[in-house]
Amino acid sequence: MTTPILDQLTAHCQALRLHRVGPLLPTLLEQAAQQELSYSDFLATVLATEAAAKQEKSQAMRIQMARFPFQKSLDGFDFKAQPSIDPKVIRELATMRFVAHGGNVLFLGPPGVGKTHLSVALGLEACRQGLRVMFMTAAALITTLGKALHENRLEERLKLLTQPKLLIIDEIGYIPIDRQGANLFFQLVSRRYERGAILLTSNQSLGQWGEVFGDPVIAGAILDRLLHHATTVNTKGDSFRLREKRKAGLLKLNSTPGEGPA
Repeated sequence: MTTPILDQLTAHCQALRLHRVGPLLPTLLEQAAQQELSYSDFLATVLATEAAAKQEKSQAMRIQMARFPFQKSLDGFDFKAQPSIDPKVIRELATMRFVAHGGNVLFLGPPGVGKTHLSVALGLEACRQGLRVMFMTAAALITTLGKALHENRLEERLKLLTQPKLLIIDEIGYIPIDRQGANLFFQLVSRRYERGAILLTSNQSLGQWGEVFGDPVIAGAILDRLLHHATTVNTKGDSFRLREKRKAGLLKLNSTPGEGPA
């Protein structure tokens, strides 16, 4: 049932763009009457309701803009299946102190051991803490920078890629990078050095990055900047995907990656 005063309050909410409080006004007023809330307590409830809604909307927008390939949390990661990863290190990274200090994180290890899961989970946590995040595969990043160079928009693209507080670059080493790509990657790392955090995943050890980037000198310059303020997490063990296939009986227990059932 509406009343003139309720209609007036609803109109005020619409004018002030209080989109969460407006539809909830009858319920909030009823609860306030039942609980005999003071004016200040009622106002605090109203403002907290709207603030929470705006925070949820902003968080959802940050997650959408980050362009994660999927959404997985740290709670969903099976640390028991990957004993090479110290949960304390991951929990420390989840505080985002490394982002505040412009540090970097490198997840290294074979395919399927949870590197991308962890990088996405940390990226989502950064979004929840109000930080702007961008997620890209290494291949997509090199393609984007190469296109910008060809179109004489490299400076513009580099500026855009330095804006996020956390830049996640996934799958370094899966596809070889030519000399131009290596130079472009170096420029990006140099731009973000001690200004914006980078989280990288790679299936190659750091000693192999000279081959990945096609030039040991450029690879050394990249690593020099990345490792100055960095946390390196070396992951080992079997692929989660292969492990699930073995559980399902699709692979023999002693089969190697690439082998199928007999």
